[in-house]
Amino acid sequence: MKILGQTGTDIFKIGIDLGGTKTEVIVLAPDDLVLFRKRIATPRQQGYSAILQCIVQLISEARELIPPRSRHSIGIGIPGSINAETGLVQNANTTCLIGKPLQKNIEQYLDCGVSVENDANCFIFAECRAGAARGYGCAFGVIMGTGCGGGICIDGHIHKGLNNIAGEWGHYAVDPQGAPCYCGNRGCVETKISGAGVEADFTARYSRIISMQSIVQGFRNGDDECLDACNRFFDNFGRCLGGLISVLDPDAVVLGGGLSNINELYTIGVECVGKYAFHNHLKTPILKNQLGDSAGVYGAAWIGAEAIHSSFPPQR
Repeated sequence: MKILGQTGTDIFKIGIDLGGTKTEVIVLAPDDLVLFRKRIATPRQQGYSAILQCIVQLISEARELIPPRSRHSIGIGIPGSINAETGLVQNANTTCLIGKPLQKNIEQYLDCGVSVENDANCFIFAECRAGAARGYGCAFGVIMGTGCGGGICIDGHIHKGLNNIAGEWGHYAVDPQGAPCYCGNRGCVETKISGAGVEADFTARYSRIISMQSIVQGFRNGDDECLDACNRFFDNFGRCLGGLISVLDPDAVVLGGGLSNINELYTIGVECVGKYAFHNHLKTPILKNQLGDSAGVYGAAWIGAEAIHSSFPPQR
């Protein structure tokens, strides 16, 4: 399998996508041919040390496939970011990572440099390079899954911002009376339109536990409680994304994560966005991703190569 990216480098690229439920590794040849892919369950409940060992083990396994004396890069996407001043993880949905020197620890184990980037940045970088956002100058990437994140890519480059948090719309507080969020605020975007947020709201309102998938299916089947929950979800999606479009006015928005597979987001949801955006005839295309749930791992591999490929020594 080959994904069309930019070629012309002699670097083998290793990418890691650390997710809440699965962690994926990929090895790309210099021409971006996929040499190896593997997914395993993320040991999220076992804590930081287990996640660190999971990442190191996958990278070590991938490095065994790199031809001797060949250069390689390593890029890692995480559900958070690295604080440029402290080197510690910040704003991570996988909360056991917060305050930990993840990049430093990985580099110590592997005895080489690695590049660590926010998973939403990896997602939109990949979609701009080889997916739904190809040809758009400014693209905003949305990850809607267990949590909710975002990233900005302008003319093929990730826009990180002064504090390395550009695009983190998931923790913009839109409802001061809303549900508490792990970040310490109330009513964040993540509490409104992530899978976990919608499920928690459903349980609080109707006193029964039900999955997001079941809520959507119930909506389609005409269940009153599911109709109410999904209509609120679509309206919140419109309010949150419409407000963001009014500020950023991107050339395109690309949806990723498990909830991006809800077809009604591209009809009912888009109508709601138009209702809240500051424009009477909104033209912003809201697109489904083309690289599926592997966009993040491709993006991590490509970002790793772009960031530090020239500094890598030959494979031992």
